[in-house]
This record gives sequence, structure tokens and C-alpha cells, in this order.
Amino acid sequence: MGSTLYINAINRALHEEMARDNEVVAIGLDIGRQGGLFGVTRGLFERFGPSRVMDTPISEAGYMGAAIGMAMEGVRPVVEIQFADFVTVAFDQIVTVAAKMHYMTGGGKNVPIVVRLPYGVNVSGEGYMTGAGPHHSQSPEAWFCHCPGLKVVMPSSPADALGLLKAAIRDNDPVIYFEQKGLYYTLSGEVPEDGEDHIVPIGKAAVRREGTDATIVATGAMVGLSLAVAEKLAGEGVSVEVVDPRTLVPLDRETLVASVRKTGRVVVTHEASQTGGFGAEVAAVLADDAYASLRAPVKRVAARDMPVPAGLAARAALPGEARIEKAVRAVLGK
Repeated sequence: MGSTLYINAINRALHEEMARDNEVVAIGLDIGRQGGLFGVTRGLFERFGPSRVMDTPISEAGYMGAAIGMAMEGVRPVVEIQFADFVTVAFDQIVTVAAKMHYMTGGGKNVPIVVRLPYGVNVSGEGYMTGAGPHHSQSPEAWFCHCPGLKVVMPSSPADALGLLKAAIRDNDPVIYFEQKGLYYTLSGEVPEDGEDHIVPIGKAAVRREGTDATIVATGAMVGLSLAVAEKLAGEGVSVEVVDPRTLVPLDRETLVASVRKTGRVVVTHEASQTGGFGAEVAAVLADDAYASLRAPVKRVAARDMPVPAGLAARAALPGEARIEKAVRAVLGK
């Protein structure tokens, strides 16, 4: 095992999958010689050439449609949208065409496409260092979770960024891959050595920390903040379990329910705004399958229902350690 940055793990997955399968191609704005806006695709153009690393005009709907057509003919495109916010321009292509094609053709056509969406803002301990403003900082995962035919993954560690992207590329269904861009250069962690074919199964959650008193279900950047809260509360004798779904669709209900049956109390936290957010789905699952085990109402800790402000003002809108800790104390009655 060796340590690597979150961004390097994503880059490694692309290199490995393109080397493994000649049908895997990369498509997006400035992903070629520039290596992508954030540097995620660096080295791909030099290694695989312009026929497999395709720079596009500024037309998300156009290149998404082209990628879907390629996927229907057996190619495996990995499409980069520079900011997750910009995916709205290609929304019709994804939810009307890609998500439904397998159904509309009676199983005759698959759409093995991966859509990479850099989302969120920069996380730093208790708060957020910077927000890039309302048009470059959203976390729109719930839109896609509500669309049958799509799979949705959200890695929170370098190892999962590597393994989930490789699994997504090999999947025969369209997969929306949310990568937290604030973690690109700030989060490092252990990953398997080069040459090891590391795959993280789609649809399997991870228990990041064992506990007995309360459960935090956290996605993306909230996982790190939740682990920090759990460590702090451990100093007071409070045992908090942290569960990372990793895959939002299909959701690993069994792992979530097992944790809450053990602890009886749960806080759900995500970076997206609260109303209609994915935390509501988690709460509903637990109400359906673990109601008898709940000893307190489920608490949600999410972004305020407002556009994400620019700069340091983002701290006022987004969840941090203090709000997560407060929610845990509330479900514990402290």
C-alpha cells in the first residue's frame, strides 16, 4: 500500500482502464493537452493520443450526446463536465436518453458511459476555506438519484476514488461519478500498489469507524468531518459509528440498517442543500427498515437551502464539524 492524493487516484484509474481496454475513451473540455481544468486527465493525451482523448467545444449537450451514441455502439466513454453545476446543460441527454435507452430497446442497447462531475467546495477542518460561488459549487447528486436507469457513486477517499471509477467504467449501465473537487489536492490516503487491479463494488457501503452509541451516515467530504467529530466525542466516552454509503444508487440499505439497529440513533450529513437532499432518502429507508430500533428522531445536517456563497461566506451555508457534533449530541440527549 502507498499513499496518494485523491486526484492522483482518479488519474490512475483512467490510465489503468484506458490501458486495459481500447474501447475506453475520455471526452471533455480541455482534457487533452491541458490535462483538464484541475489536472485530473494529465498524461492521457500524451499516452493515448487524440483518437481516445477528445477535446470538445463548449457544448455539454453536444459532447454528451456524442458520447451516448458512441456508448450505444460499444465504446466506453468517460465524460468530464468541468463543474458539476454545468451538467444542467446536458441533463436532457443523460436522464432522457442515457438512463432510459436500455428500457426503451427492451434490453437491446446498453449505454456504458461514465459522467465525471467535480462538485462541492474546499473543505478544511471545521469550516470551508473557499466557495467558488453559486455556479461552481453545487452538489447536485439528488437530481440523478431520482432518475431510474442511472447509478450514482460518490467516493470519499483515494482508494474508493480509484476503485469506484474502475468499477464504473466496466459497468454496462450509465454511472454518474461525483468527485469532490475540494479534496483533489487536500486529501491523501493509502491505495493499493501500482499493478494491483483495485475494484470497489458499486452498491456496497463502508463502515469507516465502528461505534455503539450513535451512527453518522456521511457522504463525500462530510465523511472526513464526521470522523473528526467521532474522534472528538470518543474523548468524552461517546462511541460514534461512521458509515459512508459510497454508492447512492443502488444504496446498500443492509449496512445502514445494521448500523442503526446497533446504535439506535442516527445523524445523516451531506454537502447538498437539505430540502429534497439524499439525506431524506436515507431517513426514509431507516424509518421503513429500522424504525423499531430508533431511540431518537433522525437528524439531518446539510447545506442551507440557498445558493452556495462565494469565498469564506460559504461557511455560513454549509455543514461543518460544529453542526454535525451538535446533531449527534441532540440524538444522544446531551
